[in-house]
Amino acid sequence: MQVRTRHTPTFGVARLVLAPGEAVLADPLTIAATSYGLVVEVKGAGAKAVALCTAGAEGGWIDAAPVLPGDLHQIELDGTHGWCLARHSWIASSSTVAMNPEAPPMQAIFGGAEGFMNYAHGQGAVVLACYGALDLVTLEAGEAVTISSDHVVAFADTVQCRLRPSAPDGVQSIQTGEGLVFDFAGPGAVLTQARGPRRLTTWLRANGVSPRS
Repeated sequence: MQVRTRHTPTFGVARLVLAPGEAVLADPLTIAATSYGLVVEVKGAGAKAVALCTAGAEGGWIDAAPVLPGDLHQIELDGTHGWCLARHSWIASSSTVAMNPEAPPMQAIFGGAEGFMNYAHGQGAVVLACYGALDLVTLEAGEAVTISSDHVVAFADTVQCRLRPSAPDGVQSIQTGEGLVFDFAGPGAVLTQARGPRRLTTWLRANGVSPRS
């Protein structure tokens, strides 16, 4: 899979160019267009839906456009280390990349429960979207930082992390990340986004904008 981006950093669109017979996985909500004849098979439903996209004998392409405006980022996995990804940030990945929400790093963060992140490992490309601009936080060994879960896009599994409440008496959810922050310690990289999707929802409701308004 070759990834070509356009309209970044504000309204990023990723064109995924496929070789003949090549398959990729994508978020169905992000598929804006495909080359004629490309086969799209959606598996699962709701937030767990995944589209298996397979090119024909002459290859093909997919235009993946995130729901929220912002930048795009591509991670190349070499089989050595994996990445922890926010579920809402994942757009697409090579069929050779495995997504495992029950991997040891996820078990360590969520204690066996299903959380708001997934784990990618294997070899191939992963395309991520962020709401707003992308920031790369590179942590040296022993360097630490605290980041709201709403602003975390992904982090390498070399990074030590702890998930904890942002306020002792606040509402908390490991399914959505609400009310939680990450404490990270290096070495490794953390990708963050300048805007928070849940904060947008909170702002809209606080200002009288809701699905019923």
